[in-house]
Amino acid sequence: MHDLLGLPPEASAHAHEIDLSIALIHVVMFALFAGWIAFYLIALVRFRRSRNPRAVYAGLRSRIPYIVVATVAVVELTLLLGFDMPLWARIVSDLPPEKDAVVVRIIAEQFAWNVHYPGADGQFGRTDKSLVSPDNPIGLDRSDPAAQDDLVAINLLTLPVGKPVIVYLSSKDVIHSFGIPFFRVKQDVIPGQLFRISFTPTKTSDEIQAAMARLYAIDSSSGVEAYQTLVSMREYRDAQGNVILAKGDPLTQDAAGSLSRAGIREVLLGPFSPIEIACAQLCGLGHYRMKATVNVVTPDQYAAWLKEQTSETNP
Repeated sequence: MHDLLGLPPEASAHAHEIDLSIALIHVVMFALFAGWIAFYLIALVRFRRSRNPRAVYAGLRSRIPYIVVATVAVVELTLLLGFDMPLWARIVSDLPPEKDAVVVRIIAEQFAWNVHYPGADGQFGRTDKSLVSPDNPIGLDRSDPAAQDDLVAINLLTLPVGKPVIVYLSSKDVIHSFGIPFFRVKQDVIPGQLFRISFTPTKTSDEIQAAMARLYAIDSSSGVEAYQTLVSMREYRDAQGNVILAKGDPLTQDAAGSLSRAGIREVLLGPFSPIEIACAQLCGLGHYRMKATVNVVTPDQYAAWLKEQTSETNP
């Protein structure tokens, strides 16, 4: 369905319901569009001057317009009250138990997303705005026992696939908007207020990267600037077995020339970081760089990452 709607691949448990809602809304919009065009054409023919030389100011005496308007209102209310609002309520209110979920805090600021993990003890350490500094963007009080194992990352959110996630959102300065298109998640973040949202990733970043990969024609005479955000999905070698372009490497102008000389005319490229947090609210002059990478990994990879980050924080 996402291909039909022009949306990115679905990567969360509720994404299909969001896409279904969007599809239903478009069906209703198309029906209204077709109906109004049909009415317009009928009116042009039925009420043309040759058939009605004198205007009738009393108007059309029929119950049909009232029936049509009532039907449209009932359909729209059914979509809103029976489908969209319950779905949104589940995302923002009907949260899974925190003991069964990955819980993170994300603090937005101009122009970065600060990610705060509670660590192995599952408790967030105390934060204080007086402690905020370039090296401590969230003001974490490391003297607090609960903060000893806390992890803080900037513009990088790492999550395990298949496990519910609860995100607590806040802002340090202006209104931001937390949006992850692959997860069909979006929430405005207003200073002075705490918001929460939940989703369950269903695909890893590698799976999404592979799903979005496609073949690109290589021409050594043209630039490769259009491929700057893409990386190779496989290894390419010349006739002597030398590696021209390794898997995971970006396509450079030199590599494009070597590929062309080796007779390779197409390469399989995928996005470097397919899942991103994007700020959907104009938040200042640096709004364009208000984005972060979301790295969805397997549960084992996530456990290994947590262990590694904890050991670096508390050697």
